[in-house]
Amino acid sequence: MATFLYKLGRLTFRRRGFVALIWVALLAAGILGAATASTATSSSFSIPGTEAQRAFDLLEERNPGNSADGATARVVFKAPEGEKVTDAENKREITGIVKELQSGSQQIAKVDDPFQTQAVSQNGSTAYISVSYQVNSMELTDATRDSLEDAGKDAQKSGMKVEIGGDALQVMPHTGTAEIIGVVIAAIVLVITFGSLVAAGLPLLTALIGVGIGVSTITALANVLDLGSTTSTLAMMIGLAVGIDYALFIVSRYRAELADGREREEAAGRAVGTAGSAVVFAGLTVVIALVGLAVVNIPMLTKMGFAAAGTVAIAVVIALTLVPALLGFAGKRVMGRKARKAGEPGNGADLTKSADAKPNMGTRWARFVLRKPVWVMLVGVLGLGVIAVPAASLEMGLPDDGAQPKSTTQRQAYDMLSDGFGPGFNGPLMVVVDTKNSSDGKAAAARVSEEIESIGVVAVAPAQFNKAGDTATIVVIPKDRPSSHATEEVVHDIRDAGGNIKADTGAEVLVTGATAMNIDFSQKMNDALVPYLALVVGLAFLLLMLVFRSILVPLKAALGFLLSVVAALGAVVAVFQWGWLGSLFGVEQTGPIMSMMPIFMVGVVFGLAMDYEVFLVTRMREAYVHGESPGQAIVTGFKHGARVVTAAAVIMMAVFAGFIGSSEQMIKMIGFSLAIAVLFDAFVVRMAIVPAVLALLGRKAWWLPRWLDRALPNVDVEGEKLQQQLTDTSDSAGSGDGGGEGERELVRV
Repeated sequence: MATFLYKLGRLTFRRRGFVALIWVALLAAGILGAATASTATSSSFSIPGTEAQRAFDLLEERNPGNSADGATARVVFKAPEGEKVTDAENKREITGIVKELQSGSQQIAKVDDPFQTQAVSQNGSTAYISVSYQVNSMELTDATRDSLEDAGKDAQKSGMKVEIGGDALQVMPHTGTAEIIGVVIAAIVLVITFGSLVAAGLPLLTALIGVGIGVSTITALANVLDLGSTTSTLAMMIGLAVGIDYALFIVSRYRAELADGREREEAAGRAVGTAGSAVVFAGLTVVIALVGLAVVNIPMLTKMGFAAAGTVAIAVVIALTLVPALLGFAGKRVMGRKARKAGEPGNGADLTKSADAKPNMGTRWARFVLRKPVWVMLVGVLGLGVIAVPAASLEMGLPDDGAQPKSTTQRQAYDMLSDGFGPGFNGPLMVVVDTKNSSDGKAAAARVSEEIESIGVVAVAPAQFNKAGDTATIVVIPKDRPSSHATEEVVHDIRDAGGNIKADTGAEVLVTGATAMNIDFSQKMNDALVPYLALVVGLAFLLLMLVFRSILVPLKAALGFLLSVVAALGAVVAVFQWGWLGSLFGVEQTGPIMSMMPIFMVGVVFGLAMDYEVFLVTRMREAYVHGESPGQAIVTGFKHGARVVTAAAVIMMAVFAGFIGSSEQMIKMIGFSLAIAVLFDAFVVRMAIVPAVLALLGRKAWWLPRWLDRALPNVDVEGEKLQQQLTDTSDSAGSGDGGGEGERELVRV
C-alpha cells in the first residue's frame, strides 16, 4: 500500500492543476445539485421492534389518518393574580385562540377547547389547549410553527401568561456559531503548530471542501434516499473533525521530509506513502464505527451513520490527492519563516542539526515515560478509573421539556402544567387495546381501565373506539414527570397487567405515546450498546492487527479506548446527572443521560481515538522495523508525532466544546461528552498509558505468531517495502544511467 500511495502522492503533486480542478468541479456539482433539489423534509422517526412503535402502527392501520404519532402542542394559560381563566373576558380570549389555531395550518389534525375537555385546573388559575398535528414534529413546516407561536403572542395581550409546550416547537438546534468558533480555534492551533499561515490554511481548506461536497451531496439526495434534514448534522461534525486531522497528518509529514533534505515532489510522495497509509486505516476505523450504528436498528441513526461514513471517505481521498496537489502550489511557503531562513526546502541539513541539538517537548516526554513507565501507567489508569466511578450509576432516558432552560417557553409551559395539574400532565400515556380477538371488546377495555386505576395514576380517560370497534385508546395521566423512574414503572406495570388481560379476554394491550416511546428508545439503545461495542472494537482490533503486525498493540489500543470512554461517561454522569460543577457548564436541571449519547460518543470518539493511535504508533512501528530499539522507536514516534496529535486533539476538543454553549441540554451534553472523551483518550491514554505499556513490553509489543504472520496480508503501512525499493533505486542510480530509468519506472502509475 505504501508504494501505491507513494506513486499517487507524486502523481497528484505533478498533476496538481488537474487534480485541483477535479475537486473544485465536484464541489460545484454538489452545490448545484443541492440548490436545485427539492426542499427536504425530515424523515419520520420510528423504532422498529418496540411496543410503542407497534401501537402506533396498529392505530395507523385501524384508524388511518388519525396520526397517532403526530406532533402535539399545549398552549398553557395562567390567569393574572386574583382572576380565573373561566372569567368571561379570559374565557372569550381562550376560545378565540382555539378558533385561530384551527385555521392556522393545514397540518393541524385537532384542536381541543379546554372548556369542553375539562382542561382547567381545580382552582381555575390554569387551562391548556391541546393541539394535535397530522405529521410528526420533524415534518412540521416553519409556517405551522409560526402560526402556533403567533397564537401564543396574541393571547398574551389579554394580560394572561401564555406559554407553549409539547414537541411541536422542537427543532434541530442551529449550531453554526459553535462550528465557527471551532474553526477559528482550529486555525489558531494550526498556525501555532506550523508557524506558517499557508501550512495552517491547507487542512482547513481541504476539510471545508470535503464537508462541502459531503453535505451538499446529502442535501441533493435527501428526498431520493429519504435522508431527512437532520442527517447532515453528524456528517458535518465528523467530516470537519477528520478532514482537518487527516490533512494535518499529511502536511506535517511533508514538512518533516523537506527538513530531511528531500526534493518537494519526493517529499510529497513519501508523505502520502507513509502518513497516507495511516490516514487510510484511521479512516477505515471511523467508517466501521459509523456504519456500525446500523446495529441499533433505528432507521434514522443508520442513515446518519452511512451519510457520515461517506463524508469520512471523501476526507480520506482528499487527504491523499488534493492535499499533495495543494502542497505543490504552496511552494516554500509551507515551511515556517524560521525554517525558510535556515535554508532552502530540499536542503534541510541545518534544520536537522537544530532539531537534534534541542529535543522537542514530545522527545522529552517520551524519555520521561521510558524512565518511569510503571508510575506513568498507574497514574493514568487509576486517575481515569476514579473518574469512571460515577458511570456505575448511569441512568439513561430522553430529557423532557423539564430539562430545557428556564427562559424557554417549553420549560415555562412545563412548570405551569406541573403547578396547575400535576407533573404527570406533561407526559400522558396512550394505552391501545386491540379487541379484534376478544369476544367482548368493551368489557375488555373496561377491564384495562380498572387495572390501570388499581396501579395508581392521576386519571384514566374513558376508552375511545375506532369506527370498526376493534381498537380502543385510553389516555392515562401518571403521577410523576415523564422522565421519572415512577412513570417508567407505571409503563412496565401496565404492560405486565396486559399479559394477564390478554390471557383472560384475548385483547392485546399496548402502551405508547411520547413518554412510552422515550422509554422504549432508551431500552433499545441500552440493549444495543454491548453488541455495538463488540462489533466496532472487534473489527477495529482485526484492522489494527493488520496494520501493526502485532496482537498486544491492538489489544492495548482497544482496552485504552474503553477506559477513556467509561471515564468520559463517569464525568458526564457527575455533571449532568448528579449536578457536580453543573453551574459551570450551564446545567439547569439534572436528570437521566440522553439514551443516544453513549453509543453516539462511542462511535465518534472511537474513530478519532484510532486516528491518534494509528498515526502515533505507526511512526513507532516504522522506526522499529527500520532498525531502532523499542525504546528509541517510542522516542522517535513522539518526536515526529506528538506535536501533531496534540494539535489535532486540541482542535477536536475546541470544535466539540463549542457545543457546550448551546441552550439545548442534549446538544450541551453531546458537546461536553465528546470534548472530555477526546481529552482523556488523546492526552491520558495515547500520550501516557500507550508509551508506558509499550516501554514495559519492549520487543514483545511487536510479537506476532509466525502462522498468523504468514496468514495476514502485508499492507506495508510503515513503508518498509517502499523504503527498500527507494534504497535499491538510489543504489542503482548511483551505479549507472540505468538507475535513472529505474527510478522513473518506480514513480510511474
